[in-house]
Amino acid sequence: MLDRVDPLGGDVKDEALNHAISQAQNMLSNLQNDDGHWVFELEADATIPAEYVLLEHFLDRIHPELEEKIGVYLRRIQGDHGGWPLYYGGKLDISASVKAYFALKAIGDSVDAPHMQRARKAILAHGGAETANVFTRIQMALFGEVPWHATPAMPIELMLMPKWALFSVWNMSYWSRTVIAPLVVLAALKPVAINPRGIHIQELFVTPPDQIKDWIKGPFRSYWGYLFKYLDRVVRPAEQFIPKRLRKYAIDKSMKFVEKRLNGEDGLGAIYPAMANTVMAYRALGIPDDDPRAAIAWQSVRKLLIETQEEAYCQPCVSPIWDTALTGHAMIESASGINATNRAETLERLSKAAQWLKERQILDVKGDWAINCPNVAPGGWAFQYRNDYYPDVDDTAVVGMLLHREGNPEFQESIERARQWIIGMQSSNGGWGAFDIDNDKMLLNHIPFSDHGALLDPPTADVTARCIAFLAQLGHAEDKAVIDKGLQYLRKEQEASGAWFGRWGTNYIYGTWSVLCALNIANVPKNDPMIQKAVDWLLYIQRSDGGWGEGEESYEGGAPGQYHQSLPTQTAWALLGLMAVGQQKHPAVQRGIRWLMDNQEENGQWNEDPYNAVGFPRVFYLRYHGYRQFFPLFALSRFRNLQASNSGKVEVGF
Repeated sequence: MLDRVDPLGGDVKDEALNHAISQAQNMLSNLQNDDGHWVFELEADATIPAEYVLLEHFLDRIHPELEEKIGVYLRRIQGDHGGWPLYYGGKLDISASVKAYFALKAIGDSVDAPHMQRARKAILAHGGAETANVFTRIQMALFGEVPWHATPAMPIELMLMPKWALFSVWNMSYWSRTVIAPLVVLAALKPVAINPRGIHIQELFVTPPDQIKDWIKGPFRSYWGYLFKYLDRVVRPAEQFIPKRLRKYAIDKSMKFVEKRLNGEDGLGAIYPAMANTVMAYRALGIPDDDPRAAIAWQSVRKLLIETQEEAYCQPCVSPIWDTALTGHAMIESASGINATNRAETLERLSKAAQWLKERQILDVKGDWAINCPNVAPGGWAFQYRNDYYPDVDDTAVVGMLLHREGNPEFQESIERARQWIIGMQSSNGGWGAFDIDNDKMLLNHIPFSDHGALLDPPTADVTARCIAFLAQLGHAEDKAVIDKGLQYLRKEQEASGAWFGRWGTNYIYGTWSVLCALNIANVPKNDPMIQKAVDWLLYIQRSDGGWGEGEESYEGGAPGQYHQSLPTQTAWALLGLMAVGQQKHPAVQRGIRWLMDNQEENGQWNEDPYNAVGFPRVFYLRYHGYRQFFPLFALSRFRNLQASNSGKVEVGF
């Protein structure tokens, strides 16, 4: 690493700062695709690559060389405890461990291999495969390892329920809806995997599955859980009395739902579980693999694979819109303070990225979100390349702010469409959920199927902050009531510590950074107690080396905003949050900037193994490979720009 700071701890040196920014900027420039967009790997835990292997064995479409590379990946990420965690350095997760063991056995690993023995011992010590979650039990049911009554009753007739019915899929989140639609087809037809190698995992059960009488262990977050468990016992035997004609109609209705949203090579909902369930549903229905519907569904799954010379894994989805917009903000921030030639090149790259984003705005499709606001015109962006039925306000706000910063008049219509859509998507409590309005029937998180506790998409502070920031950056006077209502929501959501919870990024540092940016651009006074408490909290959790860190453990009872090491991503977020509210001259910010510079590699990048985002708290975590690169660049550039600014104020919402 380069020696870029005063060893006595003085002010950051301009030459060293410029060098750090230039190196990071060059690194990102070289990663831009020819059409203008950026996309980075999006990694989850062992479950998705393991499920992909099992999908190949379900279908008997095995790719031995690919599976061997996935095996290398799964063996590498096995924990010291013998099982597999949900994130880097995490504790054993029984469901991830069962799936990883099952996949490795299917790939060809001997049960007598040391790593398999360690895994088996750890799984049995943690209660065995019978304690795995609902989705793992469904996976095992598809392979005949457990009976179907080991899974909660999910009658396919759910797909026929209108929105006013509590258990209607229209009251669930987009990801739940798209996963459930093909899944209930599987539950109705109960297909059995081809499993050509005859792989079984009965050795992972403490109690043989045919001797287990009570599979539904929860969720018991309240007494409602016991009621829903009783209803499950009633519904399952009652299914046999459902008329065959009605069941066939429900299957047809479910597949029409799927096919309307099949989404080409980007897949149903553009997320792996929904896409994989679709592939299996087509097979269960006897649809040939070369049927265009089945073929495109399979192709969409295969597009999620990341393969190198040594190993491979399957992503849960891809993130090009998010990556391009966030990288764009970092690059536009870095464009100030560089020579004319490099600035012109950077601005040309940004123009290309902005044009690429503009072309992907969803203007003609009224997706599922329109169920709750039919009179609002489309105008959002999705997270993936295409996902027209499921744009989200978070991506839309970030893209909208970038296009507005670009200042190109031809983007005005796109920005206005995004503005109107985001205003229309505000929930009744003043906040914003990611994909839907008022998706907050929390009772649904108590049903046995929802043992992951993430069936819904209620408003959250981080998403709300982004929407406020976008609207405030545009500065339309008529949006004041919408913004004020959102600010009231944020005020209520602030924790006693001064932080805000991070639903989509890890965790309280992410949430607090997001909100502080919104409060700044919305002109909330810097002496407001809400801001002062947040600043005090960020200063309090700064680590002794000058950086910040936070692990996924903070979603599981760990101390908010704390980790055993400083991390580039969280350090950048903390700095951006502090600078947004006028703290750029604070010694803590100087120390944080120096930490980022000290920990930058010679090639301009930062290294970061811990995960930095979340799909579902306590259940599913994510590692955005781009975060460690563009957020530090963003923070360093913002610091340099504020040092040169007369006002010392951040004039944009991000």
